[in-house]
Amino acid sequence: MANSNIGKTKRSTDDLIDGAIDRQQSWLDNRRRFTRDFLKRFNVFDRKQTEPETQKEKQDKTEKDRKVIVRSYWFPILCAIIVILLAVFIMLFKLNTPVKVIAPTVPEPIVKTVSRKITGPSFDLVRIEKSGNIIIAGRNVRESNISILINKKVVATKHTNKNGEFVYAPSNVLKPGNYIISLIDTDKNIKSEDSVFVYISEHGYKNSVSLLLTKDGSKVMQAPELLDGDLVVSKIDYLDTGRMVVTGRALPKLRVSLSLNDKYLGFARVSNYKNFGLGADVGTLESGKEYKLNVRLHDGEGNTIANIEHKFIMPEMTGDDNTFYTVRRGDCLWIIARNFLRRGILFTMIAERNNINNPDLIFPNQLLQIPMKD
Repeated sequence: MANSNIGKTKRSTDDLIDGAIDRQQSWLDNRRRFTRDFLKRFNVFDRKQTEPETQKEKQDKTEKDRKVIVRSYWFPILCAIIVILLAVFIMLFKLNTPVKVIAPTVPEPIVKTVSRKITGPSFDLVRIEKSGNIIIAGRNVRESNISILINKKVVATKHTNKNGEFVYAPSNVLKPGNYIISLIDTDKNIKSEDSVFVYISEHGYKNSVSLLLTKDGSKVMQAPELLDGDLVVSKIDYLDTGRMVVTGRALPKLRVSLSLNDKYLGFARVSNYKNFGLGADVGTLESGKEYKLNVRLHDGEGNTIANIEHKFIMPEMTGDDNTFYTVRRGDCLWIIARNFLRRGILFTMIAERNNINNPDLIFPNQLLQIPMKD
């Protein structure tokens, strides 16, 4: 009984193995069939075995390929040939040909001698020397007589040379005070259009002032040397509106304050270019009266590190309606208007008077006319 069961078990296992082998064989047959069909689609097995090419066939094939290349690339080849021919032509012919430059005919410059028209005697300089003496130089028509007037009194008569120039240097030192100097052509009785205001300080020539007074304003001929260390006062303007404007140089970003007769008037910051301008209302200053002006430089904590004290006798006002200002680096019309006209918004008046189309564009050393009465 036991042997019978074992035999049946063996036969059943053989059937399983035979069935697996049959299935594997069937799968391999299917894969071979699929692969054969797939490759047949690409004619892998249907390609005919060609015989080796003969020498003549190889030559014919090469010639055929050459014709195909020529037909396909004839235009680029033609362009390359043309470029090469042009390059050869330029190298052989153009380089040996001299270049002719035809310059336009420029007429010879006409030099005209511009002679200064002399309408009357005029000043070249008025300077106070270290010794206290004054030097006056000017010009008129040549070989003419010039009378020098100081405070409307004739103090000397000089004769111009062949160039129309004269120099006068009195031997006597003028006393401290204010003087108005003018000229007269004694031959034609013509008075100079301009005059010179001179202030001789009792503190010496360094504090003295010489101003040329013209119908267009005043021009500094000699300014006082007001300095203390890093603080320099270059100009002091007093306007008939009762406003004083002080300009100068100092250490950048520090503060400069102003006082008149020990009365505090205000302060201003020094620009990055070491310039400052400070305007303040001082009221009416009486002619002939002495005043004391203090300009102080302060450090970051407010301590005074430099002080310029300038004592002066107020001269008579000339009555000019305008004053002039020279632009410095870092200036803008708003600040200039604020210093001279009290309000920065009035910068448009300065721009209009000086024909400035772009108020944001002004230049260092540009001379501006400041309208005081419009």
